[in-house]
Amino acid sequence: MSRTTVVAAPISSQSRTLLRLKELVGKKDLSEALVVDYQHLCETEQTVTLEWPGAHAFYTPDPQAHSSLLFTESVRQSLAVSCHMSLDIPTDHRLGWEYLCSDVTVDALRTTTRPTTVRMRVVHSAVKRRRLGSVQLVAHIEGSIDGRYAGSAEVHYSTHPGAIYNRLRGSYADARAAFGQAPPPGPAVAPERVGRDHARDVVLSPTDSPDRWQIRVDTGHSVLYDHPHDHIPGMVLLEAAGQAARASLPRPAVPLGFDTAFDRYVEFDAPCLLTTTRLGPELHGRPRVRVDAHQRERRVFSSVVTLAPAATG
Repeated sequence: MSRTTVVAAPISSQSRTLLRLKELVGKKDLSEALVVDYQHLCETEQTVTLEWPGAHAFYTPDPQAHSSLLFTESVRQSLAVSCHMSLDIPTDHRLGWEYLCSDVTVDALRTTTRPTTVRMRVVHSAVKRRRLGSVQLVAHIEGSIDGRYAGSAEVHYSTHPGAIYNRLRGSYADARAAFGQAPPPGPAVAPERVGRDHARDVVLSPTDSPDRWQIRVDTGHSVLYDHPHDHIPGMVLLEAAGQAARASLPRPAVPLGFDTAFDRYVEFDAPCLLTTTRLGPELHGRPRVRVDAHQRERRVFSSVVTLAPAATG
């Protein structure tokens, strides 16, 4: 009997490059890595191309429109790729946001029957390298879809070598141990109040005050907690701020802009409470809500969320 030998097809250099880019974005599930291309223009300027699915399991809460945080997640992934590929930030460094100001257009979020190609122009205006290896960076990102402006962001962030990060985090440095301290998720705010269809996608629990909520942590959520974290991720905090802002308004509205300062790491082992304050006047008919978050009686982050009236019908 003859034996048939099956020879695996070689992986092309293009496929290896794409895999490498996707591995840099910090997602265990590579199907959540949106990056599909990267261009190095110079040390401080790059172009990152991403592909949004027609519908995302979490970032498409409305069949007609993506969440603005799909744009923010694309910013996060673009920075992860650009700082490692062009700024020689080692891949074992830990990245953390200190400030984020983002805004996206309504038109950019409209869903289509096909994936949407988004191009991000990333410009780093400041890169400060510290003696022991930490780096502080300021980046400006502008996104476009089919050549039309889609949104922009300014991000101040830092990267730390593992040894320095572990010293900063102290007893919380072990991600698996810290992750394991999260209590079971509490009751969810009614999904319709925050523009969701399912309680599993709600990141707020109600309190006895109408303008106060607690962050609801569900470590089994495969998008928000793709792998063990040593603290609640920034994307979860932004989602919580957006949901709290939306819940605080008398009429349905969609978060489009976030002006956020991240003061401290938000831990899993203590409640984090959010308080909302309506700001005035409105900007071009768009309400603004300030969200302040406290944990152990210390402010951990604050965000001014700008919203647009939700489409009806």
